Amino acid sequence: MEWVGDPRLAAGPEAAAYLEAAFTPGAELGTVYDDPTTPVVVTGIEELTTIRVPSGRLVVDAPWHDDEAYDYQRGLPTTPPRELAVRIRPGTYRVEIAWTAGPYEFMGEHCDGIERAATRLCLSDEPVVGWEMGLGVEDDIDRLQPGEEPRFFSDANVGCFADAGAWTALSAPFRTFSDDVPVPRSSEQLADGCERVRDASHQADLVTFEAESGGIVWLGRTKTGDVAAIVVTTGMPGAKA
Repeated sequence: MEWVGDPRLAAGPEAAAYLEAAFTPGAELGTVYDDPTTPVVVTGIEELTTIRVPSGRLVVDAPWHDDEAYDYQRGLPTTPPRELAVRIRPGTYRVEIAWTAGPYEFMGEHCDGIERAATRLCLSDEPVVGWEMGLGVEDDIDRLQPGEEPRFFSDANVGCFADAGAWTALSAPFRTFSDDVPVPRSSEQLADGCERVRDASHQADLVTFEAESGGIVWLGRTKTGDVAAIVVTTGMPGAKA
């Protein structure tokens, strides 16, 4: 039996087209702002790193929030991260970034307009037949309003994928401050300013990526309903109204 998703979570036509095109080199993702004659083109897909998720439970959230960082330093409890309701098979997966270019002129100077289009966690190579918004464990689909887009928020424009079972240890390096200034952390610096934190006791990882103000999480489903990809986008149209 083929998968049939809940229409309340389904990506609208514009969002679905964006998600399909974002990881297709050479595809066009609209045009440059204020210049309808210049397309924004997908220039390539970069494999950023791999991530271990032994618990099968995935957090997609900011690695820290400013208000909670200070609670953490004072030994106060912090709210749980945004863990996805969907479960994935425990394993190690690729994290990829889709890059675009949309050249433009600014104050007489030429700019290449290179930007991230989306970030993807690759769970399998099976074809995706449909996209739906990924709910968190605390989200209630029956309270979802038409056009509402469940998402995570980020004070520092940073998101992450992380194993939920090791969240406390994995997120701890991001919550250390001295006189309101972040303390340098012992994380692995990846390309393009991203980071990876590894926890030996759980054999689990956290990987950060750019997420302006946060992002919407999308699940790419196969014809059998399995999740083949989890994609984070920012600032683009979402679900059906």
